[in-house]
Amino acid sequence: MISQFHMKGSTLFKSRAWRLYWPCWVVKSGSCCPNKVWQCGGSVEVLPCSRIAHIERAHKPYTEDLTTHVRRNALRVAEVWMDEFKSHVYMAWNIPQEDSGIDIGDISERKALRKKLQCKTFRWYLVSVYPEMRMYSDTVAYGVLQNSLKSDLCLDQGPDTENIPIMYICHGMTPQNVYYTGSQQFHVGVLSPTIDDDDNRCLVDVNSRPRLIECSYAKAKRMKLYWQFTQGGSIQNRKSKRCLELQENSDNEFGFQLVLQKCSGQRWSITNILKSLPP
Repeated sequence: MISQFHMKGSTLFKSRAWRLYWPCWVVKSGSCCPNKVWQCGGSVEVLPCSRIAHIERAHKPYTEDLTTHVRRNALRVAEVWMDEFKSHVYMAWNIPQEDSGIDIGDISERKALRKKLQCKTFRWYLVSVYPEMRMYSDTVAYGVLQNSLKSDLCLDQGPDTENIPIMYICHGMTPQNVYYTGSQQFHVGVLSPTIDDDDNRCLVDVNSRPRLIECSYAKAKRMKLYWQFTQGGSIQNRKSKRCLELQENSDNEFGFQLVLQKCSGQRWSITNILKSLPP
């Protein structure tokens, strides 16, 4: 059963200012994002016993691939409504925050509307409405992680059941998402959306082998999960002093495997730098 959402009380809706005309479903445009309703004085109720349905058309009169439109609209919402937290949307789509190359159009009218309606900040929304939402403001770099020795391969979380990171042909999808934090942790793969879910996995040196371990567990057990990293430089574990490197292995599908060993000067780079990397 799918819950239905009921929105009420928002000046955003009373003024009909929510209407946006995009070549895809209106919800995809971000027009009905719940945070906008809350920020502008309204509320969103979840009606769990309601029944709704969406009937898919046999033939779509618009483009089959909505990714371009959804991404563009997500960035519009981020730039207008999310204030200093907009970086989370860029991280989710693995897009550079500066010079993204994506034309999001003129958003001055949307910003003016938000100001006119005296809508609250996104921080207020997080504190007052959705405190369960997990934020990743400590992230300083994100994207795919590549080694100069074999630049067509990217660090990948590998099979979920094994917790062993691998090198795989770069595709940039979720299993290859890497986030480096100000506390010098590497999060690999999908990130938990709420504070109730604690399944983020961190890169850890386990008995001289790279492993992906639940971050909270690794921290509680004082495992080796802190890494010194510079863009275009090495990735060295702060405690063991071993470096994450590639080693040739003919048995491996792509000819290389990840190892932890004495640093030999191998160079790593990550796609996007958000803030200054920690020393």
